[in-house]
Amino acid sequence: MQSVPYYQEKFTSYLKEKIQTREPINLYEPMTYIIGLGGKRLRPVLALMAADLFNGSYKQALDAALAIEIFHNFSLVHDDIMDAAPLRRGKRTVHKKWDVNTGILSGDAMLIEAYRMLESYEEAIFKKLMMLFSRTAMEVCEGQQYDVDFETRDDVTIPEYLKMIKFKTAVLVAAAMKMGAIIGKASQKNQEAIYGFGLNLGIAFQLQDDFLDAFGDPKTFGKQVGGDIIENKKTYLFLKSMELGEPKTTKELIDLFSIQPGNSVQKIKRVKEIYNLSGASEHTKKAINSYTQQAFENLESLDVPDDKKTVFRKFGEELMGRNV
Repeated sequence: MQSVPYYQEKFTSYLKEKIQTREPINLYEPMTYIIGLGGKRLRPVLALMAADLFNGSYKQALDAALAIEIFHNFSLVHDDIMDAAPLRRGKRTVHKKWDVNTGILSGDAMLIEAYRMLESYEEAIFKKLMMLFSRTAMEVCEGQQYDVDFETRDDVTIPEYLKMIKFKTAVLVAAAMKMGAIIGKASQKNQEAIYGFGLNLGIAFQLQDDFLDAFGDPKTFGKQVGGDIIENKKTYLFLKSMELGEPKTTKELIDLFSIQPGNSVQKIKRVKEIYNLSGASEHTKKAINSYTQQAFENLESLDVPDDKKTVFRKFGEELMGRNV
């Protein structure tokens, strides 16, 4: 097993080699643009790492890793259109740099290209990868629809919210790892364990993101603290406060979340106070810890030498070690 930066470098080099603009320019240039905006490439890197973990070669997993990265960026292009988002990673979104029609069509082409990346695998492996990839792609779409539906619902439950973040965020992380395991010809037990590791870590990461959005350090969080509160997003913190809070404070919270989005320092401060008073903050931290521990239990259950688990353990610890 190599370090995460090693796999990042190998994947980035392969991506630049394979993804290039060609004719027609207005179809392919938006694809290379969005993929070229960067990011940590953690999902594809995890696929490479999983292949190595099970005595395969990361090189065998490069096409599957590329499929995952292309699919992820396809989803971002269409999500940005749905959200009317002007920026992605500090740069103009595809539909703003070009137009909505270009964004839709280039996004569609990216989805097709993602599937084409899997055609390099021999039949038995190809079938397993395709079944997992198609199931995961549909779950991501379902997660996005749940997220859209929740914007206009006042009766969202915590199980529903957890299902939404599982589908929208966690399943692609889990699938990336399982695809690497399939390519590495891991046992079915090990495939399911590495999938569970990715799934639980993905849920923990999103819950932590919810928490840090409210209580994170602005210097280290990387985006505006209180953004979810400004936009009236019903995160785990909000839902838990509604479940645990006194009637007076839950009514106040509903009133605060009826205010149209706007940067209100007083609103952010009071909502955070309610999150603390209701016990939602502590419950959220416990949920983050619970899912993280489940992830590490999945990792420990893998039938591989302990020294091979170390890189994944370190990855999980660093991912969940962001400053509160």
